[in-house]
Amino acid sequence: MATTQWTCKLTLIVVLALGGCSGGIPANTGQNGSTLAPCPASPNCVSSLASAESQRVAALPYSGDAAQAQSRLLGVLKGMERVHIVRVEEAYIHAEFRSALLGFVDDVEFLFDPPGTIQIRSASRLGYSDFGVNRERVTAIHALFAASAKANS
Repeated sequence: MATTQWTCKLTLIVVLALGGCSGGIPANTGQNGSTLAPCPASPNCVSSLASAESQRVAALPYSGDAAQAQSRLLGVLKGMERVHIVRVEEAYIHAEFRSALLGFVDDVEFLFDPPGTIQIRSASRLGYSDFGVNRERVTAIHALFAASAKANS
């Protein structure tokens, strides 16, 4: 009897967690005029535009045409696991990444800031700490994007 109650409680917790993780797109995504939204004070966000050193990451450099760079970046993103491309505009991309275990959503945004720069913001929707996941993802995107440039030359 106690095991059944424990199983029911655990199932309820998991269902609530998953439901909370898949909520709608937060209001602080999308272009904020000509820039990306700032990171909150929590350590679960990194941005190439962050004022805090602990949250700052390098922007993605590119050479040549912005449309070609955007196509390469979309190819990189589509090759990654658990990604959903939410929105693509002339100078903006919004992608969602879901964690493997509980489906927590991170919003990753790219703003093409010519000449030759793509600003990045990667932020968790829930929680306080992300254990470095957003920074690791941005590092991986940097490496994959650089490799795609070499492959196309």
